[in-house]
Amino acid sequence: MSKLNAEEYKSFESIKHIDANGNEFWSARELSVALEYVQWRNFSRVIDRAMLSCKNSGYDVGDHFAEVSKMIEIGKGGQRNAIDYNLSRYACYLIVQNGDPRKEIIALGQTYFAIQTRRQEVADYFNQLDEDNKRLVIRGDIKQWNQMLAEAAHKAGVISDTEFAAFQNAGYMGLYGGLDVADIHNRKGLKDGQKILDFMGSTELIANLFRISQAEEKLKKDKIDNAQAANETHYIVGAEVRETIKRVDGTMPEDLPTPTRSITEVEREQLKKLKNKQLMLDE
Repeated sequence: MSKLNAEEYKSFESIKHIDANGNEFWSARELSVALEYVQWRNFSRVIDRAMLSCKNSGYDVGDHFAEVSKMIEIGKGGQRNAIDYNLSRYACYLIVQNGDPRKEIIALGQTYFAIQTRRQEVADYFNQLDEDNKRLVIRGDIKQWNQMLAEAAHKAGVISDTEFAAFQNAGYMGLYGGLDVADIHNRKGLKDGQKILDFMGSTELIANLFRISQAEEKLKKDKIDNAQAANETHYIVGAEVRETIKRVDGTMPEDLPTPTRSITEVEREQLKKLKNKQLMLDE
C-alpha cells in the first residue's frame, strides 16, 4: 500500500463513530466531505442510488441508512437543521460503488469498504461456528503462519533443529509465563506424539496465532540476523501477548481448559460428515 493510500484509508477510519450499543457507523455528511463532494445535493443522489441497491439486495434500507437530523453551519456563523444519515459499513460500501468513478478517492473508498465489509462477513461467519469448527479454522491459520514464521526464523539465523527447538520454546515461554513446550505438554496431560496445538481450545489457539504472526512480522521488520536475537524477539512477543491478556483480565493460556478431542479427531469427523452429505446428493 502506498503512503497516499494509507493516509486516505486512515481518513475513512478517522470519521467512524461508535454508538451507545457499540455499533459502528459513519455520518453521511462527513463521508461526503471525505469523498470530496462539494455539494450535498450531488451526494444525496448517490445516497439514493445506494439505497436502491440496498433494497434490491434484499436488505432493510432503514437498518443501513438511518435518517437523522443534524445542525450544520451556514454563512456568517449561523446554523440550520438538515438531514443526515447514520450509515453502516455496508451502506458506505454501496455509496462508493455508486459514486463518481472518475474520482480517485472513490476508487480508494471502494477498496477500503470492500475490505472492511469482507472482514466483517468473515467475522460474522466465524462467530456462528461451534467450538470445534472454530478450532479447525484457527488451527489451519496457525499451520500457514507457522510455516511463514519458520522461514523468517531461518533467514534470521535459526538453522539447526536444536536452534529451532530453542526458538519455539522461547515464544511459548514468553506467552506461558516461563513454561516451555515440554512443560505445556505435561500440563495438558498429553501422550508422546500428541501436539499441544492440537489440544487447544479456540481462545488459546487465537493467543498463539497472535504470537506467531507478530513474531514473524517483527523478525522481518527488525532485520534480526542471529539465532540468539531471534529467540529474544520471540520471547518478547510472547510476553507482550501475555501482558495484553492480563490487561483485559483474560485467562492465562496455561489455565485454559484442554479439549478432550484433538484437532485431528475433529477434522476426521467433519470430513466424514462431508463425505456422507456428498453421497446423499449422489443418490
